[in-house]
Amino acid sequence: MDIIISNSSGEPIYEQICSQIKGHILSGRLKEGDALPSMRVLAGQLRISVITTKRAYEELERQGFIESYTGKGSFVKAQNPGFMREEMLRQIEELLGSACAKAGQCGVTLDELCEMLRLIYEENDL
Repeated sequence: MDIIISNSSGEPIYEQICSQIKGHILSGRLKEGDALPSMRVLAGQLRISVITTKRAYEELERQGFIESYTGKGSFVKAQNPGFMREEMLRQIEELLGSACAKAGQCGVTLDELCEMLRLIYEENDL
């Protein structure tokens, strides 16, 4: 499992870990029952504090993506398909919000933006 931490990002390190692990789960790279690295191992690999990895794992557990067992480790939790879809929709809305803000900054109209989206959508055979 590859996790890349950016020190120049405005996002806290634990949130970077959470979002990347969630991305692996949502994309199917991590599947139900897959073990995550221990907090100590991940902290060592990323050269960060164990407290930071603990916070990330606790947040992922709170959000329902993983489950942890004392003495055994942390594992990808079975995902409800409706929950997975809702999470993906939330991410899409966030990305589209950023695209709309950029479009507004350079004077792109709603019609132009819709046309761009349609072309990209068709280009990807969706």
